Amino acid sequence: MSPVLEVRDLHCQLGETRLLSGIHLTLAPGELLVVIGRNGAGKSTLFKHLTGELSSQSGEVLAFGSPLGHSSRTELARRRAVLPQSTNLQFAYEALEVVMLGRIPHQQHRPESREDVRIARACLARVGLEGYEARNYLTLSGGEQQRVHLARALAQIHDTAGDRLLLLDEPTSSLDIAHQHKALQLVKEATREGVAALLILHDLNLVAQYADKVLVLAERKAIAFGEPRSVMTTDILTRAFDYPMSTLPHPWLDCPIIVSGERSSTPS
Repeated sequence: MSPVLEVRDLHCQLGETRLLSGIHLTLAPGELLVVIGRNGAGKSTLFKHLTGELSSQSGEVLAFGSPLGHSSRTELARRRAVLPQSTNLQFAYEALEVVMLGRIPHQQHRPESREDVRIARACLARVGLEGYEARNYLTLSGGEQQRVHLARALAQIHDTAGDRLLLLDEPTSSLDIAHQHKALQLVKEATREGVAALLILHDLNLVAQYADKVLVLAERKAIAFGEPRSVMTTDILTRAFDYPMSTLPHPWLDCPIIVSGERSSTPS
């Protein structure tokens, strides 16, 4: 099975400052890969390389088997949806209109169709916002806006033939705990349909519960890559976050629980 996304020995620097060094990863259809690391570890820089926003000094990013810059933007937009960390949308669109933006790559200069609208409505319902179609996007809470953009990403790759890719940078940052799980369950549902997904997350317990693979960054390079149980260990996490970490068995799921801090420490 060919990778949907592949990074080969990616290096990047700005002047004398190293931004990324020797990054390798592969993401197959149906896999959910999560990138973790402390602030400044290089997560957002890597994400911008994966989306094509930044280019590297050496190494290669391949999407759907081709170097990232070799695919047409329209074709890439039909097969890949990107949800950046911040979406600075300042227009008073209705929520449904925002989701419909994800259907533009499929319209090929034609007007939006009833099928486009049906898909957009269905994706709003999937993120728990049925009935919000006519709501002013700017009046929604931060969490509701984030769910609208997740619906847009899902609508963008909804009916695409062949391999598909979701790139999501902190898609749960504004969500309460229930909606964090619901959002990640939607991503897992998409992977069961063959979609490949790469996310950046900060909640390590969500990572342990939902990820198929984890890439651990520290000091702008990868220090571990593999299944959560093999890379989310006490030693690796303590090194990555420069803070004491421990893992415990989950009481009912087949994944670890991540606990931070020393046993003898007490809050000040």
